[in-house]
Amino acid sequence: MTESLKQSYGLCRQIARRTAKNFYYSFLVMPRAKRDAICAIYAFMRRSDDIADSAANSAVALEGLRKWRTQVDAALTRGEFADPTFPALADTVKRYNIPLCHFHELLDGTEMDQRITRYETFADLYKYCYHVASVVGLVVLPVFGYTDKAALAPAEACGIAFQLTNILRDVKEDARLCRIYLPREDLRRFGVEEDDIMNAAANPSACGSEFHSRFVELMKFEAARAREYYQKAEPLLGMIQPDSRGALAVMIGIYGGILRKIEKWNYAVFDERIRFSAAEKLWIVLKNWRRR
Repeated sequence: MTESLKQSYGLCRQIARRTAKNFYYSFLVMPRAKRDAICAIYAFMRRSDDIADSAANSAVALEGLRKWRTQVDAALTRGEFADPTFPALADTVKRYNIPLCHFHELLDGTEMDQRITRYETFADLYKYCYHVASVVGLVVLPVFGYTDKAALAPAEACGIAFQLTNILRDVKEDARLCRIYLPREDLRRFGVEEDDIMNAAANPSACGSEFHSRFVELMKFEAARAREYYQKAEPLLGMIQPDSRGALAVMIGIYGGILRKIEKWNYAVFDERIRFSAAEKLWIVLKNWRRR
């Protein structure tokens, strides 16, 4: 490994330690080579999100993402490294034979957040969840190691489960960004208005009991849907290499645990952001260390 490649992987590890939050805890139970590969993939995703999040408006974000897409393509196809994390990413892609199309699909998902703030049906939302979460699973699957293409379906389902959990947890934060990911068809089914969600996000204490009861029923419905995808993802643990099972088990433990907390707290997502403490995450890591 060249010195420049070592430095690139080192930078990716720094980015992951600093910003990966839930993901970084799953990295801890992987062998060093695989952990470095996941850090390189994460650094790409973090940089993509930062380009979008730091832009003054959607038009600027889309232009930044367009340039970034061109640079990523040049790095992965021609070895032209415009970003210091690219050598590690290119090495990871080559080493694990990761399909290049998935990186474009991930960028498609990042761009969707700049163009779309509402989803009419669950089918529409599924497309978004696939691009921003399921594709992540398809990218890391070659790093995890698998031999049967049947692993692709539960990997896709796992991403859907994780993203639905994020959506339920972040209703308040998303509304403050003028985004509502809960499908409009579901809002209508349970009699919840978009304005109600916006008002609750701005002033949780002003929520009336009638809105609260309708919102809880909506969230129960969505949580049950997320659980279906966790169940569909379960076979994946037995389909990947043993030295990667601990990492996946930690991720499922954290995201599935967040969903359980949301349910336990009766969907009080407007009161505070439901999360695990660092100690709780470390406990999940320790419980799954033996899987390594």
